[in-house]
Amino acid sequence: MDVQSGTYYWPTTFPDAPTYKKLEKDIICDVLIVGGGSSAAQCAYYFANTHLDVVVIEKSTIGSGSTSTNTALIQYSGEKMFTDLMNTFGEAYIERHLALLKTAIDDIEKASNIVSIDCEFTRRDTLYSASCPADVARLKKEYEFLAKNNCDVAFWTKDDIEENYPFSRDAAIYSYNDAEINPFKFTHALFDYAFKKGVRIYEQTEMNGHHYDEQLERMIVSTKNKHTIQARYVIFAAGYEGIDIKKEKQVSFVSTYTVTTNAVDDFSDWYNRTLLWETARPYLYLRTTKDNRIIIGGLDDNTTYPENRDSKLIHKKDKLIEELKNMFPNITVTPAYYLAAFYGGITDGLPIIGVYEQYPKSYFLFAFGDNGTVYSQLLAKLIAEEISEGHSRDLQYYLQHRPLLNTRKDT
Repeated sequence: MDVQSGTYYWPTTFPDAPTYKKLEKDIICDVLIVGGGSSAAQCAYYFANTHLDVVVIEKSTIGSGSTSTNTALIQYSGEKMFTDLMNTFGEAYIERHLALLKTAIDDIEKASNIVSIDCEFTRRDTLYSASCPADVARLKKEYEFLAKNNCDVAFWTKDDIEENYPFSRDAAIYSYNDAEINPFKFTHALFDYAFKKGVRIYEQTEMNGHHYDEQLERMIVSTKNKHTIQARYVIFAAGYEGIDIKKEKQVSFVSTYTVTTNAVDDFSDWYNRTLLWETARPYLYLRTTKDNRIIIGGLDDNTTYPENRDSKLIHKKDKLIEELKNMFPNITVTPAYYLAAFYGGITDGLPIIGVYEQYPKSYFLFAFGDNGTVYSQLLAKLIAEEISEGHSRDLQYYLQHRPLLNTRKDT
C-alpha cells in the first residue's frame, strides 16, 4: 500500500535513532509481532515484562511508515461523539470504552516516564469547537455525557472563546489534561525499552508468507530473506498495511493532508497552546510541538488513489496555511514540511482487534481513527493480557464481530 508521500517532520527530531539488525537465521518464539510502528511498539512494551519470548519484525526501519505522519493528538474524544456511539452500542458499553481510553492516556504517560528516550509527552488541554450554530446542541449533549462520566471538562460559550482566542466559535467543549507526544520518538523509546528487556527486534525483515502448522500448533512465518519464524501467537500490528494481509470490511480510507510550520516565536494569542479541532466533517485540527512549530491537518478527500491524493498536495498545503492564518492572524508561518497520506477509519467508530478463523492464534491490531495512538495503547494492552494471562475481560468490546445494542452479553 502506498500509504504516504511528501516531507516528514518527526524523523528529523531523532536523526540518531536506534537501529536493529535483520533476521539471519530460522528462529522460534512465543509471540511474533509483525510491524515496526507505534502499534507494534506498544505491543512490545506490554510484553517486555512477561515471561514470554517475543520477536518483532519490520520490513523497513522502525517508525518509517504511518508513524512518521502521525500527528499524535492524545485525546479520548474522537471523530464520532460518544453520544452517537451510544446509539449503536448502548450507554454502558460506551461508558466502559471511555473509561478504557482515559486509562490508555495515563498508560502512555506512564510509559513515557519509564523509557530512557524523551518522548516529548506533554499534557495539553483541548478546545473542541462547534463549526456552525447547528452543532451547538449536539456539543452540549456530548459535554453533559463527559461530565457525567467524570471527565474534566467545561462548556465554553462564544464569549469564553472570544476572550481567549483571536477567532470566534459559537460554543466549545474545553477538555483538561489531554496530551501531545512525539510519535516517532515514542515508538523508538518503547522498542528500545523492550529490546533491553529481551525482546528481539529485526529490521529489514519482511514477511512474505505464513501458515498454521496444526501438528506444531504454531504459526510458521516466512521472510523474504528466506528464513522462518515459528510462533505460538502472532500479532499483526502493521498499521494500514495490515489490510494488505487481511481485509476487514469495516475499514475505509480517505486521503488527508498535514503541514508542519517553521518555529514560531510568540504563542501569546494561543491560549495554553491547546489542541484544537472542530465538529465539521472533515475537520481541521492543530497542535504545537516541543520546538515551537505548528502542525495543522485535515481537508480530507475521499480519493483512495495515491496519484490523485498526491496531485492535490500543493493546493491542500496552501489551503491549510490559509486556514491557520484565518484563525491566528498575528502568527506568521511558512510551511516547512507537508505531506499527503491515507487515513483509515472504522465504520462503527471503535477500533478493532481482529480474530479470524483462517488465522489461528493470531490477532490483528486495527487501531484506526483519529485517536490511533490512544487506541493502539488500549488494544495492545488487551492483546497482551489475553496472551500472557489467558484472558482479557475487555477484549470482547473490540473484536470485529463485537456485539451491538440489544445483542451484547454483559460480563
